[in-house]
Amino acid sequence: MNASVVSALAALVGAAIGGLTSVLASWLTQRTQVRAEWLAHDLTWRQELYKAFIEEATNCYVHALQHTEPDLAALGDLYAKISRMRVQSSHEVVAEADMIGRKIVDTYLAQDKTFIQIREMLADGSIDILGKFGDVCRAEIKSLRAQQF
Repeated sequence: MNASVVSALAALVGAAIGGLTSVLASWLTQRTQVRAEWLAHDLTWRQELYKAFIEEATNCYVHALQHTEPDLAALGDLYAKISRMRVQSSHEVVAEADMIGRKIVDTYLAQDKTFIQIREMLADGSIDILGKFGDVCRAEIKSLRAQQF
């Protein structure tokens, strides 16, 4: 084989390898950026949903403590948020949210609480039906952040 053919062939192969390396590096960079953006969006979406659920559950629970007649519209909104969680959240988060919904419905079935009874519930911690939900959500969000980096 002629030396000029070998050197020309080596130059072409080198250029091809360099070009493929550049394309592959660009593809990997783009893929990593898209994945990071998707995870950040997913994290924000979950945080907003959990925040709205906590606010809605708190309002429903306070209403349930004071009334035996349920606020069906508010309960519908609460269960709609639980259903949205079923789409993307972990099983633990959904199970805890469902438990909160059941506790609220059960509270409607109990007698109305007086202010003194509510104060006693505050003192013994039994009024906090959202504590475990917050812990489970925090663990899920922490694991999602770990996937980002």
